[in-house]
Amino acid sequence: MNCSQTPDFVLSGFLRDPDKWQLLFSVFLALYMLGLLGNLLLLLAIGANIHLHTPMYFFLSQLSLVDLCFITSTAPKMLEDLWTSNGAISFSECLTQLYFFAVFADMDNLLLAVMAVDRYTAICHPLHYPLLMTPCRCGVLVGGSWGVAHSISLVHTMLLSQLSFRTSQEIPHFFCDLGPLFSLSCSDTHLNEDLTMALAGVLGISALLCIVNSYAHIFHAVARVPSAQGKRKALATCSSHLSMVILFYSAIFATYLKPPSTSHSSGEMVAAVMYTMVTPTLNPFIYSLRNKDVKSALKRTLAMENSWN
Repeated sequence: MNCSQTPDFVLSGFLRDPDKWQLLFSVFLALYMLGLLGNLLLLLAIGANIHLHTPMYFFLSQLSLVDLCFITSTAPKMLEDLWTSNGAISFSECLTQLYFFAVFADMDNLLLAVMAVDRYTAICHPLHYPLLMTPCRCGVLVGGSWGVAHSISLVHTMLLSQLSFRTSQEIPHFFCDLGPLFSLSCSDTHLNEDLTMALAGVLGISALLCIVNSYAHIFHAVARVPSAQGKRKALATCSSHLSMVILFYSAIFATYLKPPSTSHSSGEMVAAVMYTMVTPTLNPFIYSLRNKDVKSALKRTLAMENSWN
C-alpha cells in the first residue's frame, strides 16, 4: 500500500453524478451569493447605525463575520470542483481548509453560547446589565472565543499533519473534514479520534449546556412577569437567537451524531450542506425579519446607498 505524508486527494462528494453538476452549481452559487450579501448587509447596518452599538448587536455582528468566513471556507472550492469537474486538492490545501473550517464552526458554537449569556443577563438582571456587559467584557468574551477556536483547530491540524495517508484517494465529501481523512489514513488514528471526541465533547456540550441553562433562567424569569405583553416583549428579544440555535444544532447533530453505517451517505451530505451553507445564509435573514431595529437599520442603510447612487 502506497502511503505518504503529503498525499493528493480528490473531493468526490458531489462529482459522482454528472447529470446534477449544473443544477448543484447554480443552487450553491445562489446560496453563497445570498449568504455573502445577507451577512455583509447586516454588518454594514450594525456598523453604520449608532443605535445598534450595544452588546447584543456587537455579538450579532461577530456572528455575521464568522458566518461570512464560515461559508467561504467551503463554498468556493466546492463551486470550483463542480465547474471544472475536478475535485483535486493537495494535502496542504486540505489542511488549510480544515483549519479554517474548524475555527469558524467552533466560533459559531461559542458565539451562540455568548449570545445566550447576553440575553440571560439582559432579561434576568436588567438593572445590572450595563455594568455586567461592558465593552471591555464583551471584547474579552469574543477575543477569548477566537483564542479557544484557533487553539483547538491548531491541535487538530498539527496532529493530522503527522499522519500518513493513502496516495491519490477520494474523499467522499465536498470539503476536508476530520472523519473522512481518518478513514484514509495508514497510521494509527486512535489518538486523533479520541482527542477529537474529547475536544468536541467538551466544547460542544459546554456551549450547549450554557445555552440551555441561560434559557431555563430566562423562561423562569419570563413566567414571573405579570402581563402577557411583558412576556411577549421579553421573549421577542430571544426568538431570533433561539431560532439560530435550533437550526445550527439540528444540522450539527444530523451530521455527526450518526451510526457508522450511515457515514458518507446522501443524508449526511445534505446535513453538512445545511450547517456549512444554509445556516450561515439564513442567520442574517432570521434576525432581519424578526427584529424591528435591524429592519429599520437596513432600510436606512439601503436608503443611504440609493441616495449616493
